[in-house]
Amino acid sequence: MRIAKITVNPAFSGTSTQETKQKSFLDKIHEHTKNSSDMTDTIVVPRTIFKGYLGIMAGTTLATIGGLITSKMPKAGKTLSIAGLLASLYGTYAFVRPFIIKDAPGVEHSKQN
Repeated sequence: MRIAKITVNPAFSGTSTQETKQKSFLDKIHEHTKNSSDMTDTIVVPRTIFKGYLGIMAGTTLATIGGLITSKMPKAGKTLSIAGLLASLYGTYAFVRPFIIKDAPGVEHSKQN
């Protein structure tokens, strides 16, 4: 028996003509998300509150790392712990400043309905 022609079915090989095109990184992520609006939803957050979140998160991370390495490197651990506490203090200040100081720049003075 002679095989005259061997045909390849793209469905079995796993590559089709559409899949051979180069996909971007975001296209690959969008392909596997159940709700595509999860990737494009945005929330408007005031800049000072965002700085507060970053300061609190960075401060907590630095204080944790400083606490973990205190036994092996006491000076570096103490420095990281102090830096973490200062970052957390700044984050707390930046987070609550618009609510406490009413005349701060970036605070809205009129109510919108």
